[in-house]
Amino acid sequence: MMGASIRRRLVLLVLASIVLIWGIALVSSYRQATREVGEWEDARLAELAQILALLDQRNLTTLANARIDVREEEKGGDPGASDLDDDDTLPRDALFQVRGANGDVLAGSPPLRALGAWDLPVPSISGAHDITLGGQRYHSFTLRDTALGHTVRVFEPANTRSDLVSGVASRIARPTLIALPVLALLVWFSIGWSLAPLKVLSDAIRSRDIHRMEPVDIGRAPLEVRPLVDAINLMLSRLLNSVERERAFTADAAHELKTPLAAIKVQAQVALAETDPALQRLAMERVVQGVDRSARLAEQLLLLARLDAHEKLSTAPLRLASVAKRTLLANEQNARQKDISVMLSGDMRAEIDAEPVLIGILLDNLLDNAIKYGRSGGHVEVAVARIGDRVQLSVRDDGPGVAADDLARLTHRFFRATGNQATGSGLGLSIVARIAGHFGARLQLGSGIGARGLAVEVSFPAHAQSQAQIQPQPQSHVH
Repeated sequence: MMGASIRRRLVLLVLASIVLIWGIALVSSYRQATREVGEWEDARLAELAQILALLDQRNLTTLANARIDVREEEKGGDPGASDLDDDDTLPRDALFQVRGANGDVLAGSPPLRALGAWDLPVPSISGAHDITLGGQRYHSFTLRDTALGHTVRVFEPANTRSDLVSGVASRIARPTLIALPVLALLVWFSIGWSLAPLKVLSDAIRSRDIHRMEPVDIGRAPLEVRPLVDAINLMLSRLLNSVERERAFTADAAHELKTPLAAIKVQAQVALAETDPALQRLAMERVVQGVDRSARLAEQLLLLARLDAHEKLSTAPLRLASVAKRTLLANEQNARQKDISVMLSGDMRAEIDAEPVLIGILLDNLLDNAIKYGRSGGHVEVAVARIGDRVQLSVRDDGPGVAADDLARLTHRFFRATGNQATGSGLGLSIVARIAGHFGARLQLGSGIGARGLAVEVSFPAHAQSQAQIQPQPQSHVH
């Protein structure tokens, strides 16, 4: 089953990002246009209120019985002017009411009575307000004329703003919708051109003969493709080494087995040709010896091949407690930062056959885990004990510990127990298990100090000539 196309995925991600950004910009522009139109509407109502404040009662009465169409006002008062600049189709009739100094209504638009707004309380200050009349929201402006003592209120349906704002948003969105398909094509071809080196690489690998192991060269590869090319070349290098080892093993086996097989053939021919039973038996015994020699030689060749693939490090007698002391000193600062007391006890002379660097890595991982996942102000105990023909190393802490279900998986690569807050890669105990297996040690996990925390026990084969005895030894502390 073929996976999803990188090109298609990138195009979709890029276009989705662009659409998201454009959408945010459009919403922001729409809100900004709404605010600006609202401010403009407030200014227009304020201007209309100022004009009404200058009229006398007779003109106000006349004007109250007429329609004040704001759309005609926008067209300069010319009813025959073009309406191309105004997309509003809903009524935009302004209503007003003028009150005298004593609060009596001097003049007002008759529809205000039907809307129940004739006797509305007058705001105490001048300014714009939103009000609901007859189930519909209106925008109003109140003007208090201190010179004449008149109060003018102008009302306009709030829905008259939507068409203008929608027109602004439409003018902003229309170019975007037109440009989006063009942009999609540009992104598609740009990403295809950028991914061309991958096609060149795939063609180079596809056309390569199976016997060619030299590095792949596709010229000046982009930085993003270079790691892939390097990885393929590294794989080819390892494969070449493996093939060369296999060829060398085959050549060695053929060369080394040639002589004993020839001897076996000669002895078999002698046994067939000889009539003397004693000589026949002697020839057959030599055939058996030749077969045994060939089998032993084959085993030796296979062992050499395995050692080439998995090189075994040389070992030497090593006092485990000495390595533990150095590890404790190396982790002393980390322990102090968490106020953790670290104690080393047990047999200070117990020896194992191992490689010091790897054992140091093993101990460092164990102690680092105990400090990292232990509790602040807690304790960590490192103990070395000689038990029969084995030397046991144990590292215990009194931290939060690990759930029983997670214990079996702690040595898996990249596994981290649930609930751990400390940072880590999940490789520490995996490395410990690999090193322990390298030296024939057994790894066991359990509960830590006082049935709390975690205990890790590694049991090594003791050094064959170790004369250490089980006896009380000095204890080392790190605070």
